[in-house]
Amino acid sequence: MIRINLLPVRAAQQKEKLRSQILVLLLCIVLVGVGCGALYVNKMMEIDGIKAEIADIDRQNKALKEKLGEVANYEKKKKELEQKLAVLAELKAGKSGPVHLLDELSRALPDKVWLLDFSESGGNVSLTGIGDSEKTVASFMNNLERSPYYQGVELGVTEQKAVGGIKMQQFSLKCRTQKPSPQ
Repeated sequence: MIRINLLPVRAAQQKEKLRSQILVLLLCIVLVGVGCGALYVNKMMEIDGIKAEIADIDRQNKALKEKLGEVANYEKKKKELEQKLAVLAELKAGKSGPVHLLDELSRALPDKVWLLDFSESGGNVSLTGIGDSEKTVASFMNNLERSPYYQGVELGVTEQKAVGGIKMQQFSLKCRTQKPSPQ
């Protein structure tokens, strides 16, 4: 015998199948949306972290630029100080020159020789004086020549003069000054 099923079972099954497929599709769309949302939130957090790092690096750059400016300022001050110290050292080295020149001159000056004029300009010295004889003037010249501060002593003029009834030798000398090398 042939049975005929008059109940719409197949249509109901197809509807149930369609409903389950739509439910699976919706579930897949929701899962994809949640996954994309999670990925979006994750990337946004990474971007915020990178922005925070960039801001921190910018702050460090500003701090380093300030320090660099301070270092440049200190270097400028150091250079100025070194220049001042060099000037002071030069002045200190130069201040003892005239003292040594006059000290050597007084050591070279024999008895019975008197100086009337001493002038120094640009390393050249001019001396004018009176001695009791030509021999004492020559002795004075030799003493000056032996000094480490006086070089190239030359007699300019010598003439005999009467001073208080005594015959004296008036002379003028020229020479160069030289700073002796430090020992």
